[in-house]
Amino acid sequence: MDQAAQTMIENLEKNTGKSLDAWVLIAKKEKLSKHGEIVKFLKSAHGFSHGFANLVAHKTLQSDAGSASGTDELIEKQYKGKEHFLPLFEELSVEIKKFGNDVEFAPKNAYVSVRRKKQFALLIPATKTRFDIGINLKGQDPIGILEIDTKSNGMVSHRIVINHEEQYSKELIEWLKKAYEAAG
Repeated sequence: MDQAAQTMIENLEKNTGKSLDAWVLIAKKEKLSKHGEIVKFLKSAHGFSHGFANLVAHKTLQSDAGSASGTDELIEKQYKGKEHFLPLFEELSVEIKKFGNDVEFAPKNAYVSVRRKKQFALLIPATKTRFDIGINLKGQDPIGILEIDTKSNGMVSHRIVINHEEQYSKELIEWLKKAYEAAG
């Protein structure tokens, strides 16, 4: 488990008085089967922030990187039926790693979270025809290919949509680099 996740787990208990395992049991007793349902329940019934609710939901459903048998399994699952986007993911990963040795990739069930001291991007093979790149740049006006994000429940502030390989550009990498720098 990475240090950021461990710190978050420790802060969950400090802030709520209950351990992660206790919250997982509470969530399981509700018999909710979808990530979004668990997040909504924890936020509305227990006043959780999105980050803590997301953590508990992932642990409840065992959909986080730590619960999977391997990150390769999560990546494989994400790209099933969307294999044509795998080279884009790999190319983005190579470019993002060049930003610094503090970049961390944390695969989830449906996306890969990219972190420095905090999350600065999401790499999401959204559909068979659309690859979304979520970027955290709060306060940034949408310019060029950068759009305001309305779909990620606050996990990122902006997104860039890729529908075909020709949309991969220097501008995309520049936005990711700006988000990386802001996350440090």
